[in-house]
Order: sequence, then C-alpha cells, then structure tokens
Amino acid sequence: MSRNPLNDLAGLGDYLREQRLSHRLSLRQLSELAGISNPYLSQIERGLKRPSASVLQQLAKGLEVSAETLYVKAGILDEPPAAETTAPSVRAAIAADPALTDRQKATLIDVYESFVGDETTR
Repeated sequence: MSRNPLNDLAGLGDYLREQRLSHRLSLRQLSELAGISNPYLSQIERGLKRPSASVLQQLAKGLEVSAETLYVKAGILDEPPAAETTAPSVRAAIAADPALTDRQKATLIDVYESFVGDETTR
C-alpha cells in the first residue's frame, strides 16, 4: 500500500513547526541555523514544498534532532520496525535488584501493585 505523499509533507511540516516552537526558535532563526531561506522554510512547514535530503539534514542539525527522524517524516525512509525485545517486568526488575533488601522489594512491589493492580486481577 503506497502512502500519500501530501500527508507526508503535512506531517513533516507539523513536526518541524512543533520542534521549532519547542526550541523557541522563530522561522527566521531556524532558517539561519539551517542555511535555507525563510520563505522556503515557511513553505516546508505548511506542506507546500518537499525538501531534499540535504535540506532535511541541515534542519535536523539546526533543531538538534536526528536526520533519520526527518527522513521518516518526509517519507524518504520507512519507519524502522518496532524492536521485538521483551522488557523485563517491573516486578522482575525489583526482584533482581541486588541493592534492595527483601523488605524493600516487598514494599516496592506493594506500591507498584497499588497503582496498576496485581497480576491475578488482570
């Protein structure tokens, strides 16, 4: 199933705007950091222009984010598959921690279960 490239552009623009605002940068400031024109950056954020990989790399550098993330948002790269590693459960991590006494372990498990419930009620 092919993805709609216009959705990719809108998603990329929204992401770039969120990142820019979270870094408290104006369009002008980010365009200067990335070495691109202010109007061009505005068009990218509005989903009107598709930036090249090199422009995405410059934007990533200016925003201090991964260029790979921007490539995925732009539809240049596919999203990496979710890791299929199983994280240890909280209970197992508490039980395995050698720095905790048995009493501390029991107390932590009681507190944890008070938030999420115990396994027998799931």
